[in-house]
Amino acid sequence: FLKECAGEPLFMLYCAIKQQMEKGPIDAITGEARYSLSEDKLIRQQIDYKTLTLNCVNPENENAPQVPVKVLNCDSITQAKDKLLDAVYKGIPYSQRPRAEDMDLEWRQGRMARIILQDEDVTTKIECDWKRVNSLAHYQVTDGSLVALVPKQVSAYNMANSFTFTRSLSRYESLLRTASSPDSLRSRAPMITPDQETGTKLWHLVKNHDHADHREGDRGSKMVSEIYLTRLLATKGTLQKFVDDLFETVFSTAHRGSALPLAIKYMFDFLDEQADQRQISDPDVRHTWKSNCLPLRFWVRFWVNVIKNPQFVFDIHKSSITDACLSVVAQTFMDSCSTSEHRLGKDSPSNKLLYAKDIPNYKSWVERYYRDIAKMASISDQDMDAYLVEQSRLHASDFNILSALSELYFYVTKYRQE
Repeated sequence: FLKECAGEPLFMLYCAIKQQMEKGPIDAITGEARYSLSEDKLIRQQIDYKTLTLNCVNPENENAPQVPVKVLNCDSITQAKDKLLDAVYKGIPYSQRPRAEDMDLEWRQGRMARIILQDEDVTTKIECDWKRVNSLAHYQVTDGSLVALVPKQVSAYNMANSFTFTRSLSRYESLLRTASSPDSLRSRAPMITPDQETGTKLWHLVKNHDHADHREGDRGSKMVSEIYLTRLLATKGTLQKFVDDLFETVFSTAHRGSALPLAIKYMFDFLDEQADQRQISDPDVRHTWKSNCLPLRFWVRFWVNVIKNPQFVFDIHKSSITDACLSVVAQTFMDSCSTSEHRLGKDSPSNKLLYAKDIPNYKSWVERYYRDIAKMASISDQDMDAYLVEQSRLHASDFNILSALSELYFYVTKYRQE
């Protein structure tokens, strides 16, 4: 079912979240972002930024057309490399393409001037005990600049070419003093972060305010909750269609067609039969039984896990901000399967408030899904036996029989007294 039906909307949701998050600033240290579904991962400070288009040389063929890539001037160098790699290797599985840490970002100016940009080098700004990660704005990279991704160079090469680096930066007054110092010979080599030795703390867009010595000015720049809640709602609205598409696919027999596993119909009929035998007419009891068997048992272990961790299914990379947003969607999925009333108060978490108006609709989808299954033709024991035999044949080489029997034995032993 995941392969035939639900895989596509799940992948589209992941892509939509990733794309929306990367439209705004993302802090490389804290993982907080301007656009987020999670309040815990929302940048509350005002961050000024501009969108740049960089023309990237194709690393596989320098004679091929350049690839235009949109980045932000506040992006760290590693963030910029990730965006360039996403564009240049679009459609290539994540495991089969180069890693950002294995590549250098080269800013090309004319035929000879080539500057290696790094998150940390001798131009990195240090104020008091805070060291700021270099960004594209730090190097004053301009819109339309020509860049290239090249394999990381050895230190000897870096030292031999450091003169070009220093000379190219000399026209920038803000960088002149550092670039012309004796340490300029190390300008291309990454600096060792002295956090443990000197207590220097790294920061990118916002300083980590867990430290007691943060400035009052930073505290005063915090937005009030109503403002960033509005931003959460705006992001949620942008992603709404993709969440709806996934949930509708999961909670609909129409999308499944013949892909609906016979086991679900067989199990639901069994539960209805047990309710009839015990003269249980309360629909909430039947709903709860089915929810405990499928959505809140199997789906929580499978679907919620897959929604939170699409990298288990797809060959992709999941960032911390994407993980936080997917966790909000997964929690909404669980809330949609519950029969309890969705009560909200002033202390309710923001993710509950975000989908407060949607959850009743999602719950109706779950109820409709149960009704549609009940209307389907019953599955005979013979059909069920044949189905299980066929599934065993299809997956004969996927599982170890003795290992499966061992797991079943431990399960039965644990619960045999209940």
